[in-house]
Amino acid sequence: MTGSDDAGADAGGVDAEGYAGLRVERAEELARRHGWAAVRVLQHGQMITMEYRPGRLNLAVRDGVVERSWEG
Repeated sequence: MTGSDDAGADAGGVDAEGYAGLRVERAEELARRHGWAAVRVLQHGQMITMEYRPGRLNLAVRDGVVERSWEG
C-alpha cells in the first residue's frame, strides 16, 4: 500500500509492510482498526529494542510519514 486509505491488513503480519507512505496518524488508526494488538511508532534515528513481539506493528517514521512497517 502506498498512501491509500484502505490498509487491507489483518493482524498478525498479513500486511504488516503495507503502511509505508501514510501519515503516521492514519497508519496508527488503520492498524488499530485492523486488529494490531500494539503499534510502536519509531522516530527516525531512535534506538529500539530488538525483541520480537507477535501482534505488534512497528512504524518507522520520518517527518510524520511512515517509511517502513513490520511486525514484531
